[in-house]
Amino acid sequence: MRVALAAAVRTLPRGPGLAYEPKFDGHRLVIARSAADVALQARSGRIVTSAFPDLAAAALQLPAGTVLDGEVVVWHAGRTDFALVQRRAAATAARAAVLAQSLPASYAAFDVLELAGLDVRARPYERRRALLVDLLLPLGPPLQPVPMTTDPELAATWYETLPASGIEGLVVKRLDQAYPAGRRGWQKLRHTDVRDAAVVGYTGTPRRPLALVLVLPVGDETPLVSSPLTAALRREVAEAAAARGTAEPPDTASATAPVSATVTAIGLGEVPYRVLDPPLTAEVRHTSARHPPPEVLRLRTDV
Repeated sequence: MRVALAAAVRTLPRGPGLAYEPKFDGHRLVIARSAADVALQARSGRIVTSAFPDLAAAALQLPAGTVLDGEVVVWHAGRTDFALVQRRAAATAARAAVLAQSLPASYAAFDVLELAGLDVRARPYERRRALLVDLLLPLGPPLQPVPMTTDPELAATWYETLPASGIEGLVVKRLDQAYPAGRRGWQKLRHTDVRDAAVVGYTGTPRRPLALVLVLPVGDETPLVSSPLTAALRREVAEAAAARGTAEPPDTASATAPVSATVTAIGLGEVPYRVLDPPLTAEVRHTSARHPPPEVLRLRTDV
């Protein structure tokens, strides 16, 4: 199932016929309820049912032939916690059953794609939204429709106040719009200093990465070196690098650990780094090249 995507915008879209939803900070997840069972699909297309047995069990309440699009989140201390969602997503089947008790998942549904075996993606969002609410409200948690408003002033208030709950911005949709499968047909407004960046490499050693080499989605695509990684991020990068493989240069005669490229770092000059192929994706806090190096907030394995 190809999911709809959103194009980033810098200001809140306004105008007639628009709907606004909070952008939850979790993992994209499609729930497909067949006559026999439930399948949970990540944005990449990978089936992750075993990682979220609690959601799979809850989805058995859905009518056969239902397909939902939404975000899986884990609430902790009054806010969504992306690191805990990552922990749930990476769990083995045996461990997932334990985590489902201690870190229960919630599903923030924002669209219905199929209902009673009928493909409804061509229907306007306004109609799909009504179908979604009618379907989920009688069921209750952990399957819930995301809030929605057509009032831009309320949406602006959400944007300013909900980050304290882990909400990372807004998604804007047209009320008359069909589901844009595989296309960036929606718009997303995220808080301006947070963005996704391509991780093309890392400094340090495979066992102890020190910083990431990033390419931001805007600008001249010149690689930047991030600020030093936290211990938790070092472990994540080391595991991800081991899974992807690290490119090495042809000449490995040097006694030092071989590297494959160099990058200019602010205040450090030319810095050697190891290339990641294919790149990872990281969420970073950064404004411009005149400011301190980008701060890596987390790796994103849900993209």
